[in-house]
Amino acid sequence: MDDSRRTLLLTGASRGIGHATVALFSERNWDIITCSRDEPPEECRRDPNWSHHITADLGDPRSLDKFLERANGLLADRPLHALVNNAGWSPKSPVKERLGCLNGDLDAWRQVFELNFFVPLRLARGLAPALSRGRGAVVNITSIAGHAVHPFAGSAYSTSKAALSALTRELANEFAELGVRVNAVAPGEIRTAMLSPETDMLIPRIPLHRLGEPEDVAATVHYLCSPDSGYVTGTEIFVTGGQHIL
Repeated sequence: MDDSRRTLLLTGASRGIGHATVALFSERNWDIITCSRDEPPEECRRDPNWSHHITADLGDPRSLDKFLERANGLLADRPLHALVNNAGWSPKSPVKERLGCLNGDLDAWRQVFELNFFVPLRLARGLAPALSRGRGAVVNITSIAGHAVHPFAGSAYSTSKAALSALTRELANEFAELGVRVNAVAPGEIRTAMLSPETDMLIPRIPLHRLGEPEDVAATVHYLCSPDSGYVTGTEIFVTGGQHIL
């Protein structure tokens, strides 16, 4: 890694919002460390600024421990300027049914909270010294589903994202003492592999009358990691085309 450049660490990098975010930060000449359960696709590996990829199952606490050890080893005494907690999981039933409070498996609930809530907490804590050295920023990827009942997102996913929104506020308060800002981005209906085929029926409820693109989210994440947002912390920005106001 180049000590003269800013460094991003992003989870859930292999596709969708994570992939678009990596592409934008690379275009802006950041060094990049990524993590996902799968190896990144070949087109990502050709990115000269994608410095390191660590394959890890962050939902497994032992794998997460190893990831933190390796990431901190890569950073050594260098600063970390941005941590983007993008990895998440939204389980579906075999027939793609919305999993609610009555029909959702409780073990699945625990797994969802482990990845969607506890992993961002543990990563923020484990990388706090490096973030402090960089006077860095944390961005948590939450969801519109964390603020209202969603027709497709299950209850475990929705409540885990609501909890992550609250965690963002608490982290912002405590990490301010370290010189680190913490914010969140709440996407709406973004054109990724997570979308249900029926999502198009929601377009009439979106004031901008279209689905969002991963690049729409990536641009907002970049803003929150840049000096342009130097006085912004504890904030959640909705990237929903206005869907959240209806």
